[in-house]
Amino acid sequence: MSDDHKAALAKGREEGRTVRRYLEALESSKPRRGRKRTPESIKKRLATIDSGLAAADPLSRLHLVEERQRLETELTHTGETVDLAALEKSFTKVARVYGERKGISYTAWRTVGVSASVLQQAKIPRSRS
Repeated sequence: MSDDHKAALAKGREEGRTVRRYLEALESSKPRRGRKRTPESIKKRLATIDSGLAAADPLSRLHLVEERQRLETELTHTGETVDLAALEKSFTKVARVYGERKGISYTAWRTVGVSASVLQQAKIPRSRS
């Protein structure tokens, strides 16, 4: 494998990581239905789970343990902020080349949540020529 080929592969992997980070940030910052959970409400539910574990039947205990694990994960990620502007800037630099190489249409980008203004900044046309 030539050095040019290795460099092209590395560049493609980096572009893929940039696109993935941006799409994951969009997904995580999407508004959710219902009441927002606060760290206090999560801690309160964890305390309720812990107090109910001892008396729970095996199947209920399984579900409570799973819920506790999810809540603990959510609690550790609460307060983490993602610099969406920086990710967007990186995304707009690579999205067109990445999309052309992978055959990703404007409609597909829009379907996964990328805004029209970001696609315009990335110079991704609405239709292929």
